[in-house]
Amino acid sequence: MSDSEKSSRLKGFYNLSIDERLQLVAKFADLTEEEVSLLKKEGALPLELADRMIENVIGTFPLPYGVATNFKINGKDYLIPMALEEPSVVAAASNMAKLARNTGGFFTSATDPIMIGQIQVVNVPDPEYARMLVLSKKDELIAMAREIDPILVKFGGGARDIEVRVIETPIGPMLIVHLLVDCRDAMGANTVNTQVEKLAPKIEELTGGKVYLRIISNLADRRLVRAWAKWKKEDLGGEDVVDGILNAYYFAISDPYRCATHNKGIMNGIDPVIIATGNDWRAIEAGAHTWATRFGDYTSLTTWEKDRNGDLVGTIELPMAVGTVGGATRTHPLAKISLKILGVKTAVELAQIIAAVGLAQNLGALRALATEGIQRGHMELHSRNIAVQAGAKGDEIDIVAERMVKEGTIRVDRAEEILKEIRGQKA
Repeated sequence: MSDSEKSSRLKGFYNLSIDERLQLVAKFADLTEEEVSLLKKEGALPLELADRMIENVIGTFPLPYGVATNFKINGKDYLIPMALEEPSVVAAASNMAKLARNTGGFFTSATDPIMIGQIQVVNVPDPEYARMLVLSKKDELIAMAREIDPILVKFGGGARDIEVRVIETPIGPMLIVHLLVDCRDAMGANTVNTQVEKLAPKIEELTGGKVYLRIISNLADRRLVRAWAKWKKEDLGGEDVVDGILNAYYFAISDPYRCATHNKGIMNGIDPVIIATGNDWRAIEAGAHTWATRFGDYTSLTTWEKDRNGDLVGTIELPMAVGTVGGATRTHPLAKISLKILGVKTAVELAQIIAAVGLAQNLGALRALATEGIQRGHMELHSRNIAVQAGAKGDEIDIVAERMVKEGTIRVDRAEEILKEIRGQKA
């Protein structure tokens, strides 16, 4: 099909079967039979189930699924399932967790799982006065919200508080009502959104304004998680390495160009656990990076210091809105297996584990940067991917990868040359 004949206007596409959709996409993109069969291939997530999770499904997209080892958190040992494509992340987190065991492992704490639902009120003639009126009806509004989800209330959750702010915008002042909801073991988006929608008419009645947005905030700054640990200087390679790590950290907190990559390294550890457990990594990313600007400038999600003995101590604090019930956590078969591997009982426990992984991964990256450089370990693992891209199979993959690493040249063209040599010797 020529480009001029192609149209993405596929009327009724969502009503078609998975096979019918796939055939249309295959025709549009000139997919081969082999490519179509890969998209149709059943995995741990059945296509029928995937079709109920999102719209316009034509297949599933697998990611490597690994396990980080060595984690001891609050005295308990965990294996950490991680789903991602980037080499060296699982190894780095596991290695830093192993070294942390020499000082007791990771220690964590968390606040209650409170999420914020926002109600935006515009065209309020007297916003400060309206703020007082809403606050005067706080108990009534909380009671209304709690009636919406009696099961959540039964388990100790539900609406907890009302806060009201007046913000200035380019089109005038707006009244913003915050409903604070304890979501217990759920992430809480559906629950919170339902409750703020229910309260909207009452808020309009009290304020005389017009309600527009009624939605959860992904800046979950009432749902914080913290983790901290210590690493002996000799385990890291000596005091010079500790100083190098601190130099890298101070670079990050002083320069947003570096800090963006620094925090990305933290999320390299956090996101794969969130994905593996069926949670919303986009929400966590948005909340984390917004939290990193809470003091006015974009800064590190972690802190690194040297204690009186010259050992390295690190901490992390960030919002962590994850759940163990609802959504994909209880729908996706692998998400359920991940939670079983972790052995977690509550969403708060899961959040604390994720924070510890983020701290470990950050140190893994900083240590590599302060010593051999990030590329050596990363590219050694990446060399296998390059070998596969060049067409290597089976034992050829390791042979090609090893040759490239020894030469210090990790490129597809070199992998192809080495592969020809290997196959020529076999012939």
